[in-house]
Amino acid sequence: MALVYNEIGSNKRKTVFFMAGFLIFIIGLGWIFSRVLGMFWILPVAVAFASIQAVVSYWYSDRITLGISKAHEITHENNKDLFHIVENLCITAGLPMPRIYIIEDSAPNAFATGRDPEHAVICYTTGIIEKLDKPELEGVTAHELSHIGNYDIRLMTVIVVLVGIVVLLSDWFLRISFWGGGDDDSDNGQLGLILMIAGIVLAILAPVIAMIIQLALSRNREYLADSSGALLTRYPEGLARALEKISADTEPLEAANKATAHLYIANPLKEHKGKPRGWFSGLFDTHPPIEERVKKLREM
Repeated sequence: MALVYNEIGSNKRKTVFFMAGFLIFIIGLGWIFSRVLGMFWILPVAVAFASIQAVVSYWYSDRITLGISKAHEITHENNKDLFHIVENLCITAGLPMPRIYIIEDSAPNAFATGRDPEHAVICYTTGIIEKLDKPELEGVTAHELSHIGNYDIRLMTVIVVLVGIVVLLSDWFLRISFWGGGDDDSDNGQLGLILMIAGIVLAILAPVIAMIIQLALSRNREYLADSSGALLTRYPEGLARALEKISADTEPLEAANKATAHLYIANPLKEHKGKPRGWFSGLFDTHPPIEERVKKLREM
């Protein structure tokens, strides 16, 4: 229990840290390009855009995600068995009852979203409800409730938003640079050349670095949610079997995309099914290997 509270506190601190860090980075990138291009309005515009986008996305990211996923909310009358599973585990975990959404897709998967436990959602595909038995579905639900209780949903929502902002601004800065916009008299000489090179390098590398940070955090959160979920049900085998069934299913989830893939309990895109893997390609994985997750669960 102490570990869980430590993780909650850690996630809250990381949320503040990453928001501050990304804002500082955006200010730095905006300053460099404003100096290089002689377009001094870039800096305040970049900061204002990033701030507004972060605030709006933080408050409405769950609605955006559910809309992209074509999910719809269900009530107790729609699926009493599923509601009872969620209710019982919420009582055990001491969490408020989340809203439950369904994606009409036969590919088995699930995810949680929302900014905190009081505004949380668990979303299931019809495929996962039909293909898993009760202990397996309990394992999946406990995993998602662990994401909610550990405040993973807040941390990952903020990271996704900030990564998206960095990608958009970097692309914008690069386009302005290649178009040759700006005042030719700004930062003449060696300083101007250094700033130009630094700005272009930052704009190219920033999205890649930001996405690697996002995906590394996402993989770490999955391991923690697996272990927390197994402790919640006191039956690690249920989640282990569920992960094996989800992994064995070769059908990609049509409602998922690269922006939302990291939210799911297992990679919904099935990009690497049957393909050889390398260490470098592993940097861009949204999830840890299913085999490793199952192994850890069965060692509990």
